[in-house]
Amino acid sequence: MNMPGKKMKVARWIHAGTCVVKVQVDAVVPDEDPSKPCLEPATLRWLDELQELADAGRINELAQHGTVYVRRSA
Repeated sequence: MNMPGKKMKVARWIHAGTCVVKVQVDAVVPDEDPSKPCLEPATLRWLDELQELADAGRINELAQHGTVYVRRSA
C-alpha cells in the first residue's frame, strides 16, 4: 500500500552487538502532516530483516545493503 505524499530517501541505523549499519530507505512525507517522514510497512519489514542479519553477525550480507561500521576490540 503506497501512502500519498512526497517521496524521499532517509537514513536509518541498524544496531547490533559488534556493528552498526547505515541504510538509505524510501520514506513518505504525508500531505496531511508534513512534520515527519513516515516509513511504509514493506520498508519496516525490510528493516526488521536487516536487524536479524545484524543480530546474527552476518556482516558480509549487511554490507550489500548499506555501510557497515564494525567495533574493533582494543
